Amino acid sequence: MRRAVCPGSFDPITNGHLDIIMRASTQFDEVVVAVLINKGKSTLFTVEERMDLIRQAVRDHPQAAGKVVVESSHGLLVDFCRAHGIQSIVKGLRAVSDFDYELQMAQMNHRLAGVETLFMSTNPQYAFLSSSLVKEVARYGGDVAGLVPDVVLKHLRERL
Repeated sequence: MRRAVCPGSFDPITNGHLDIIMRASTQFDEVVVAVLINKGKSTLFTVEERMDLIRQAVRDHPQAAGKVVVESSHGLLVDFCRAHGIQSIVKGLRAVSDFDYELQMAQMNHRLAGVETLFMSTNPQYAFLSSSLVKEVARYGGDVAGLVPDVVLKHLRERL
């Protein structure tokens, strides 16, 4: 079985994240969405809330049925990959600046565990989109409809 991981903090998941996850699900038998735990980082949603929001967001996508699994992870991503028998990491790239950082991570992950990283270019309609930007706009009352799944929009409005 060909398995890949799509890692991230997903605080919250955006339509850009969802696009990469769904596209990866057409290339692999199983895609594990790994919600990364960073104790030093302040988040809007708890790990459990983020995982639940992702599950709800992928539920409406037929290609995700039985193919997209949501887990949490802390520590090195390659350790998560080893523990789950995953040989591929899928990352979305929005801009050249993303590539510089992600290339270093990909090379280190390969050196540490032989895990390959595959880069997908982000759909141009989401090239500017990040969780941080969504939270900032939402905090100030801006409309983020169409940038996040509907379930996330509902929870953002309730939280903020």
